[in-house]
Amino acid sequence: MHQKKPVIGLTPLYDAGKASYWMLPGYMKGLEEAGAVPVMLPLTDSPQEIDRFFDFCDGIVLTGGQDVTPACYGAEPFPAEGETCALRDRMDTCVLRGAVERDLPVLGICRGIQIMNVAYGGTLWQDLPQQCPSDVCHRMQPPYDGAAHEVRVVSGTPLHELLGCDTFSVNSCHHQAVRRLAPAFSRMASAPDGLTEAIYMPGRRFVWGVQWHPEFSYQKSAESRKLFAALAAAARG
Repeated sequence: MHQKKPVIGLTPLYDAGKASYWMLPGYMKGLEEAGAVPVMLPLTDSPQEIDRFFDFCDGIVLTGGQDVTPACYGAEPFPAEGETCALRDRMDTCVLRGAVERDLPVLGICRGIQIMNVAYGGTLWQDLPQQCPSDVCHRMQPPYDGAAHEVRVVSGTPLHELLGCDTFSVNSCHHQAVRRLAPAFSRMASAPDGLTEAIYMPGRRFVWGVQWHPEFSYQKSAESRKLFAALAAAARG
């Protein structure tokens, strides 16, 4: 008998100019190749509707996109702040907390790792070039399937156990990042300049966040494929 494929709910990308929801195919294709069934969720902050997601989702991906609203972590907007979406902030936070309460697997990507950190009391750098300048390339030019810099994996963490290596290369396209790490999380990887690149929540079977973009790199990067596969395996339970 074939094992049932896990269903992974993806929070939607939102285009304010077109008032539309959308999804990058790499999120879908990467999860499909990992043996999961990806489903884009509707954009909502209704607790009742979000509760229904957990009736059919075996795992969650918090996708990339807009900056997290600074008010979410008690900060004033920095001049270089990008577009925000308060509805996404509320939805992602509610979905994350609901999944954690149910011990469902969660993977946060780029904005996803940032909202995870903020939801549990952490803070963000609002604009790396101005607030935390570095020689490390954190915002590469397209195509985004190549390598921008290396990350150093923390020994003994779940990511180190998954990949079996101390360093590997990642793509990078962000101007915000984890500043003060929330107490609920531990660091799994960092960039050469010390910036947090991956986190996890101890005590849960799979609540991980990464700052890079496996949805762009999974075809070339074995590490990105392993990341999607680990989420699928955790969701399969």
